[in-house]
Amino acid sequence: MKILILLSAALIVFTTGCSPQGEPRVNVREEVASDTLASNIVIRPVTHAFSALIGEGIVVNDAITKRNEAGLLEVHINGFNKSFNTKRFRYRVEWLDETGAAIETKTSVWLPMSAMGKQPFSFKVVAPRPEAVNFRMDTRKWEN
Repeated sequence: MKILILLSAALIVFTTGCSPQGEPRVNVREEVASDTLASNIVIRPVTHAFSALIGEGIVVNDAITKRNEAGLLEVHINGFNKSFNTKRFRYRVEWLDETGAAIETKTSVWLPMSAMGKQPFSFKVVAPRPEAVNFRMDTRKWEN
């Protein structure tokens, strides 16, 4: 019994990692994000085998903002799908003015996105009005 407890504790220590920091303005919900197993070479074959079982998913690495020629805010989202399977999810961008208040717009709708397994992904969104100085993005699982 003691050996079983010791082995379970060792497995937990080796398979858990720090949660990814990611981009603070992008909320990657639990059912979309990775469960963050450590990429330890010793457990890599086990991690690969259980990737679908444990629910690995996407992580957003950064969000780059800039103004385009028309004066509208552009956001370039860069991320990585840690799963071995394609992840389909939806995202919605909410545009914020200089006070941090949400700008009312018809473009803040849930949009589809797919990320291939073990591949980086990126996409761009453009603010509908020049008053937008920042953004907030939310994700959710793609329900059919």
